Amino acid sequence: MNLANDIKPISYLKAKTADALLYVNDSHRPLIITQNGEAKAVIQDIESYENMKNAIAMLKLLAQGESDIQKGNFESQESFFGRIEQSLG
Repeated sequence: MNLANDIKPISYLKAKTADALLYVNDSHRPLIITQNGEAKAVIQDIESYENMKNAIAMLKLLAQGESDIQKGNFESQESFFGRIEQSLG
């Protein structure tokens, strides 16, 4: 990924906000905004943001599952489905 095209100073954002929004929505690439030469913010289209949030949520669930397995906090598939079948009659 070439970030050089995705880094813009805050003056660009002030002068060309509509262009910046068009860029992130068309390219689905984040736009990194700098202030005094330092990266200060990231602008991202909604779809990419939602996908990132969903991916993070999935990773948290996987990490929680791995932690439960390491702690022995799990039940075998046979036992689980046996309980379900019993409760359903």
